[in-house]
This record gives sequence, structure tokens and C-alpha cells, in this order.
Amino acid sequence: MKMPEYEKLPKELQCDEVKRYYDLLKAKTKALVLKRIFDVLVAIFFIIFLSVPMAVIAILIKCTSKGPVIYKQVRVTTFGKKFKIFKFRSMRTDADAKGELLTVGEDDRITKVGKFIRKFRLDELPQIFHVLSGKMTIVGTRPEVPKFTDKYTNEMLATLLLPAGVTSLASIKFKDEAKLLANSDDVDKAYIEQILPEKMKYNLEYIEKFSFIGDIKLIFKTVAEVFTSRGD
Repeated sequence: MKMPEYEKLPKELQCDEVKRYYDLLKAKTKALVLKRIFDVLVAIFFIIFLSVPMAVIAILIKCTSKGPVIYKQVRVTTFGKKFKIFKFRSMRTDADAKGELLTVGEDDRITKVGKFIRKFRLDELPQIFHVLSGKMTIVGTRPEVPKFTDKYTNEMLATLLLPAGVTSLASIKFKDEAKLLANSDDVDKAYIEQILPEKMKYNLEYIEKFSFIGDIKLIFKTVAEVFTSRGD
């Protein structure tokens, strides 16, 4: 992974607010290269190691609810590029019918199998293929839908300097996001005005302090959070 020349960035990223973060990352080329090598090795390992568990999850989804095994949704990654993110489907096939992109409280759209795989973040496993292709990275800002990235401030755009991540400090801190939004009359508005700015503080701090060792620590923190959540 290597940062392109500043002049080759998309025009919307060529601003003073983003430049500060760009310069910090540009100076950490070795750490970025290690990050990419690590991503590829981890992705290959987990694709092999988790092939059977993923097959079991796919069978359970197919046998307990109608619809495809994989849920696809347009998200935004490096430099504002759009891609279709893969997740194991955890909701009914009509879940997007009302245009609701966020999960709130005890959402009745979630299937029984979906509730379990969400609890342990197993629905995210197919994203390991995105990590292998380079569309995503293990640690980085979680990919948002265009509807929300369109609301980014200039400084928030700095999070698009790196690939979208499978996990991040923000996603750990806001693991109960659905509960926080449960009592909102306008979920999207509450997310954009209240939660998104707070998550972005963690995401920008991550870029500012980025290091390969920091990524490793965050991976262990994520694993710990997933397993301690069993008692919630």
C-alpha cells in the first residue's frame, strides 16, 4: 500500500483539512506496506481456515429463511470509490423496502440466525475477500453508504485516504449503536448529527496515530470485545 502523489488524489480530497492527514500517512510508507502484506496473509489464512464455518453459516441461512445467502450493499472505500460490500444476510429479504439503512434496537427485520451471527460479528466474514482484493483492510474506518459519506466534512474526508476497514476503534466504541438510535424519531438525522461526528473523532485519531503495531493491538481488542459480549 503506497500513498499516491497529492496532486493525483480526487479533487474533493485536495483540501487543507485532508492534507494534514495525508502528510502523516505519506511519511509512514513502510508501515503502510506492512499493513498491506499483513492484510493479504491474514485474508488467505482465514479464507482457508474459515471455509467450513462459512459454509455452515451459509447453509443455516439458506435453510431458515428465504433469499440469498449473501447481502450486498453499495459502500464507499479508498478515495471515495464505491463497491458492493458482502455480508452474510442477517435480515429478511424485504429489509430495505422502507429505505431504512440503519439497524435500530430490537429490529424485527433480523432473522434468528441473523441475530446470532451479528452478536459475534460473523456476518462480516465474507469481507475477508474484500481485504484480499484490496477494497478493504483489516483495521480502518468502517465503510459507510454514499448517503452518509455525502455528509462528510472536509476533515472527515481524510478517512478515505485508506481502505475501509473490517474493524475500527469507532466500531468497538459504538458496538451498541442500534440501542442508541432506538428512541430517535428520525434515525438518519440522529446518526448524521450525533453519532457520525463522534465516530469520526476516533477514525481521524486512528489516521493521525497510525502504526502497524497499533493495528495489531486493535485486532486483539476487537477479538476481546466480541467474546466478552457473550455475557451481554
